[in-house]
Amino acid sequence: MVEKSAVPTTAGELLHLVRTGQATTRKALQNLSGLSRSTLTGRLDALQAAGWLAESGQEDSTGGRPAKQLRFNDQHAVVLAASVDTMHAELAVTDLSGRRLARRGGSLRVADGPVPVLDRISHWFRALLAHCGRSAAEVCGIGLSVPGPVEFTTGRPTQPPIMPGWDGFDIPAFLGARFDAPVLVDNDANLMALGMQRLHHPDCSAFALVKVSTGIGAGIVIGGEVYRGIDGGAGDIGHIRLPGHADARCMCGAMGCLAAVASGGALATRLTELGLPTASGSGVRERVIAGEAEAVRLTRTAGQQVGEVLATVVCVLNPGVLVIAGDLAEPHFVTGVREVLYQRALPRATQRLRIEIGKRGDWAAVSGASSMVVETVFAPAAVDRRLATSP
Repeated sequence: MVEKSAVPTTAGELLHLVRTGQATTRKALQNLSGLSRSTLTGRLDALQAAGWLAESGQEDSTGGRPAKQLRFNDQHAVVLAASVDTMHAELAVTDLSGRRLARRGGSLRVADGPVPVLDRISHWFRALLAHCGRSAAEVCGIGLSVPGPVEFTTGRPTQPPIMPGWDGFDIPAFLGARFDAPVLVDNDANLMALGMQRLHHPDCSAFALVKVSTGIGAGIVIGGEVYRGIDGGAGDIGHIRLPGHADARCMCGAMGCLAAVASGGALATRLTELGLPTASGSGVRERVIAGEAEAVRLTRTAGQQVGEVLATVVCVLNPGVLVIAGDLAEPHFVTGVREVLYQRALPRATQRLRIEIGKRGDWAAVSGASSMVVETVFAPAAVDRRLATSP
């Protein structure tokens, strides 16, 4: 079997070079591809006719006639991106560079089930499109994050502990029928990790994010790609068993899971039992910010417990950056993580590690959802297939 040459020659590969900033002139593309001028011109003409490539302006020249610059037409279409959490959702319409054209947040309960939740998401998407003056016909794809495991190839949730009624639901078919666009679905931690890696750490080749809210999950980006495992289960660290906690029942039905001991939901239950009524992880955070001693103590202990698991994760992955995000991403919790992680993990695995606190309100999962759509829809092979079937 003859392997395909690594030299970029197809129209999709040429567009990828322009979109990622690796080449911005015809001459640069010709040098990288080795294509004849006529062949290169034909492929670039096809990309321009499709509306994906624009040629304008001039670049600096050392002499002679300045070359025009090529650029990816990031206004050609829009992306609908949303992040659904247990009690809240964030939505945006973005251009193809990820810039938000319109956005909104809203309250909803993921436990109400897929049809009511996705109906509301669809309604909000249409309102956002109208707000920024774009039409449903301009939508090139929809990206959605959900707080549970997802089989990425099908976009269906797989036995999500905190999403009753969602197991196996065909989210892409439901939303795709309403917008006539491809729909991509992933776990929220994965898309938070992708969004933060793309926005803040694009040069980090091994990046990890841990979200600690109602549950606990991790997103992993290796070599610029989200690592999902064989069926979307990678990063599900909330269901690793902690020794000494066999009496703690998890929402997954097992006993002693990390999420049953150290998640925001678990801490809210414990505070309530102590006479401090707390409904959720965000309520725990509010009590910690207010300086309530029991909330601070429990939060730091939870950080230590998560640190026990992360010590193993860090030794296995050897990431350059580890971000702690979610409701419990605050200094007391992260102090607990650091105390145990640096004590338990090998010095070789932590000597270049940066541990950061994710910023609240950064819309990382929405950014990740938008990036996921653009990188999938405009992947070289996908572009070539659309050109081959276009009139």
